[in-house]
Amino acid sequence: MNLHFEGRVVAVTGAGHGFGRAIAHSFADLGAEVHATDLHEAELAETAAGRTIHTTVVDLTSRHAAAAWIAAIGKPVFCLVNNAGGVAGQSKQPIEDVNDESWDRIFDINVNAAMALSRAVVPGMKQSGGGRIVNITSGAGLSASLTGIQAYCSAKHALVGLTRQLAQELGRFNITVNSIAPGFVRSNDATERQWDGYGPDGQKALIERIALRRLGTVQDIANGVLFFASDLAGFVNGQILPVDGGK
Repeated sequence: MNLHFEGRVVAVTGAGHGFGRAIAHSFADLGAEVHATDLHEAELAETAAGRTIHTTVVDLTSRHAAAAWIAAIGKPVFCLVNNAGGVAGQSKQPIEDVNDESWDRIFDINVNAAMALSRAVVPGMKQSGGGRIVNITSGAGLSASLTGIQAYCSAKHALVGLTRQLAQELGRFNITVNSIAPGFVRSNDATERQWDGYGPDGQKALIERIALRRLGTVQDIANGVLFFASDLAGFVNGQILPVDGGK
C-alpha cells in the first residue's frame, strides 16, 4: 500500500518549526492540501518555502480564533494535527511560586486549543464520512515530566485523556483520535535550553536510558503522525504511541 494523501485536507498547528514543520512538510510531500498555523509569521513562511502550504497566523489561546481558522479553510478537514503546545517559555519552579497566569497559559496552548480545534473540525468530518485527529502529547503525559514544570505535565496528561475520550465518542462516525507521545527531541529553543541544562554527564545519561542510544528527530515524530493519518491505521483508535526510542 502506497502512503499518499492526495485530495485530503490536513490542518497542522504549531507549524512554524520543529515537529509541526516536519509534519506539514511530510503531508505536503505526500500530496495533501496542508493548512498550517503558528504565532510567528516569519517561521511559517520558512515552513511554506518551496512547497504549497497554506499558512495563517493564529493565536490559538483564543478559542474563537481557533474555530475561525478552521471555518476559513472552507472545506472539511480530513486530518487535524494538534501539535501546538510546549512550556510557553517557562522553567521549573516550586509549586508555591507558580502563578495562575503561567499555569493557565500552558493549559490554553496544550489542551484548550486542542479541544476548540477538535470541536471545530468534527462537524465536517461527520458530514464527509470520517477523519483523523492526531494529538501530540509527550512522555510527560504518561509519567512525570523531565522539565519539572507542573502545568506542562498536567496539561499533557489532560490531552491524553481528551484523546481517549474523543476516540470513544467519535469512533462510530469513522473518526479516529490518537496521540503521538514523543520522547526527548531537540526540536526548538526550549528543548535546546533543556538539553544544555543537563550538561555533558546528564546528556550522556539521558541517551543511555534510550534503548536505541540516540535522540529522536522531528521526522521520527512526523512519521508516527503519518501512520495514524493513513489507511494503515484505519482500525487504530484511542491509542497513545510513544515515539521515544524505547525506554
